[in-house]
Amino acid sequence: RNMSSAGPEGRKKMRECEGLIDSLVYYIQGAIADHEPNDKATENCVCILHNLSYQLEIELPESYAQSIYMQRRNISSNDKTPGCFGTRSRKVKEKQQDTPLPEEKSNPKGVESLWHSTLIRIYLSLIAKSTRNYTQEASLGALQNLTAGTGPMPFAVARTVVQKANGLPSIRAMLHASHPAVKKTAVSLLRNLSRNTSLQSDIAREVLPDLVSILPESVPGSDITCETTASICYALFNLTQGSSHNARLLLSAHGLPKVITISMNDSNMFSKASRAASVLLYSLWSHTDLHSAYKK
Repeated sequence: RNMSSAGPEGRKKMRECEGLIDSLVYYIQGAIADHEPNDKATENCVCILHNLSYQLEIELPESYAQSIYMQRRNISSNDKTPGCFGTRSRKVKEKQQDTPLPEEKSNPKGVESLWHSTLIRIYLSLIAKSTRNYTQEASLGALQNLTAGTGPMPFAVARTVVQKANGLPSIRAMLHASHPAVKKTAVSLLRNLSRNTSLQSDIAREVLPDLVSILPESVPGSDITCETTASICYALFNLTQGSSHNARLLLSAHGLPKVITISMNDSNMFSKASRAASVLLYSLWSHTDLHSAYKK
């Protein structure tokens, strides 16, 4: 677990180690089958897989990259892959819609397992069943890492989480977790998922009211709360910028007074949250059909 956080070279060596990833996945599957999701070794295994999934799209060996992206013929190859929190550009969203999804192998081996639907379902199962904060956070974090880029792999993982594996209810429950780091990672994952335009109506219907409900009534009180608040605002921005219906949903969930309060705070400590809230307000105002409702 310690070695897996040793940087790009350490991750590369561990991903290449024959049988290592397969063994970790096998162990977690056994723990879930035996109804032992709170096992300490399971926590360690998930944390290792979380670390090995970091920047996976960028660090994949050329042979894997070619096999995953071979269908990506009409997409420019010089796209820059953004970091963990992704990009909010409309062009990227449109491009993402045209990206063909990679074909999934029925029996993945080694590094292929890291983005396979089998492991995605394992993470969602642990999020739902484990009560260990580190296990929950690592499972959410692995999914956050896998959905961070703009290529076919992150898009396919997002689609699996939202539509194929019905993962939103488990993620939504984590929005109300008492542990701040678990809540923060759940929000960051939803922020990544919300960049996919084809998934936005599902996400808004399932979690938009919950995102609004966990927005603070006043200025956030700590760095982690401030960062979580900023991520919530950007997720709501993604969900509402192209949808008047979703903007109205935010309004009916009494989100507007909260967003206004957060945006008006200009102290340095909370500038990230207030800037995100201001971006969200600007986007909400673009829905001219809602102006009279906003004014009320």
